[in-house]
Amino acid sequence: MPVLNSIAEMEAEMKGWRRHLHAHPELGLDCHETAAFVAARLKDFGVDEIHEGVGKTGVVGLIRGRGKGRTIGLRADMDALPMPETTGADHASTVAGRMHACGHDGHTTMLLGAAKYLAETRNFAGTVALVFQPGEETGEGGPAMLSDGLMDRFGIDEIYALHISPKHELGTFVTAPGPFMAAVSDFDIRIRGRGGHASRPEESRDPVAAALMIGSGLQTIVARNAAARDQLVFSITQIHAGSAHNVIPAEAYIGGTIRSYRPEMQDLAKRRLREICEGCAAAMGVSVEIGGQIDLAPTVNDEAATRFALSVAREVSGEGRVIGNHPPLMGSEDFGAMLAERPGAMVFLGQGVGPGVHETDFDFNDAAAPIGASYFSRLVEKALPIG
Repeated sequence: MPVLNSIAEMEAEMKGWRRHLHAHPELGLDCHETAAFVAARLKDFGVDEIHEGVGKTGVVGLIRGRGKGRTIGLRADMDALPMPETTGADHASTVAGRMHACGHDGHTTMLLGAAKYLAETRNFAGTVALVFQPGEETGEGGPAMLSDGLMDRFGIDEIYALHISPKHELGTFVTAPGPFMAAVSDFDIRIRGRGGHASRPEESRDPVAAALMIGSGLQTIVARNAAARDQLVFSITQIHAGSAHNVIPAEAYIGGTIRSYRPEMQDLAKRRLREICEGCAAAMGVSVEIGGQIDLAPTVNDEAATRFALSVAREVSGEGRVIGNHPPLMGSEDFGAMLAERPGAMVFLGQGVGPGVHETDFDFNDAAAPIGASYFSRLVEKALPIG
């Protein structure tokens, strides 16, 4: 793999950054220490402008090349997950109940490596915008940075992102043009009735019975409202109610997620969810309240940008380690919100087959960092050639 020589020379330094970040995970938009670490490194590298507090704790660094040209955005996410770690690594999380289980520590490290290289060499004409984003796991960070004017404020013309994959061999690049990752909408259904003694159900308005009816009805959305080709996934993942065998509770809760690749399918599923909930509630004499926190657009790769990204990946890893027609993934990314505003592409980078992301024993493979940093760097140099 032709990793850039100067990036290969900083492999040990990148490992140190990554393991520091792994040991100090932060959640959601509250990535204050991580953002400070990133900003300090960018200052050390001689990055021309460093903007902090974009989207609460996001950081944007600007590096100007040798001459005028377009602005290419490179995005990495910084936040961790609220879950325990079981890796047993020397650099394991020092914060109970938090861990970098999705590789964001590695994503940040790869972009820092590219930043150091690009700030030193400046072998491009134009500007690179280094976008370090909080809150990807909660779906807040991308929209928050966009609300703070990310694209127009920094003049970004195209934007690219890289995500690690523990399902592919080290150095394998994976992507596809068009819809590549799913839209996701979560839902909270709160059912309120009237509790009572289990021996006298006729005196209550049972929210548990209503929840069972609603749950069964919701399972018909995919089977009876969507064609098989529509690739709609509807999953109920939580049901909570009651605290005793002989008490009918006053409330019940259902939670879950809807995923597809097309906004109209998301709209269909959300409409049918509301109709089924309200119909069942009326039939059972209870009330229902429907909400949700995450509502993300699909990640749709621009065709021209994807072809370009694949050409860079082939240069870094070779033709045999690039998959450019991978089937779309049902996982989701708030990077889709950025791709809705500017052309670009999300690419996955294999780190070797092992524990999956969002698993307690997952850890980023430090050997992947120089490969990702080289990809980011060559992407800028090829997109913004001098002369």
